[in-house]
Amino acid sequence: MMQASETTSTRPYLIRALYEWCTDNGFTPYVAVLVDETTQVPKEHVKNGEIVLNISFDATSSLKLGNEYIEFKARFGGAARDIVVPVDRVLAIYARENGQGMAFTAPNRQNIAEPSDKSTVPRTGLTVAPSADGSAAGGRVLPLASVPGMGAQIGADAPVPPKPPTPAGARPSLKRIK
Repeated sequence: MMQASETTSTRPYLIRALYEWCTDNGFTPYVAVLVDETTQVPKEHVKNGEIVLNISFDATSSLKLGNEYIEFKARFGGAARDIVVPVDRVLAIYARENGQGMAFTAPNRQNIAEPSDKSTVPRTGLTVAPSADGSAAGGRVLPLASVPGMGAQIGADAPVPPKPPTPAGARPSLKRIK
C-alpha cells in the first residue's frame, strides 16, 4: 500500500482538468508561473519573478501538459519561442474571462502572504486557505467561486462590490445613445 508521501502530485491532474474545463466552456486558460532557473520562458516578460502565460489552443503550438512539465511553442513579439515550465512552478490556472480556476501553494516560499483567515495569490484573484499553522504555505486550494466577497476580476486586490439589486418587477431597458 502506498503512503501519502509516495503518491504522485495532484497538481498536473488538476491543471489538465481545469485546462479542459476552460476549453470546453470557450474560456481562455492562463497559467501564472513562478519563474526560476528551471523555467524556460521569455525573461523580458517576467515581472516580480512571475509570468502569466496564455496556454489556449490559439496561442500555443505543440502543447503538452505532462506530469513533470508544461511544454509548448508560442510567439512573443512575433518571435517563436519554446516554453518549458515545471509543473511545480505553476502558481495558478484560471480562465481569463471570469477568473475562475485554482491557485496552488508556491514552492520554496514561506508565507506567501501574511497569516490571516485567507490570503490572496497576487495577480490571480484566487485564494489559498491557510494551513493549520496559519501560514498560506501548505494550505488548501480554494476555487475563486467559493470565497465569499471575492470578485472575478483578475488582478483585483480588493473584493469587487456586489451589484446593486434590481427593483422587483422592473424590466431591463436599453438606452439609445447617438
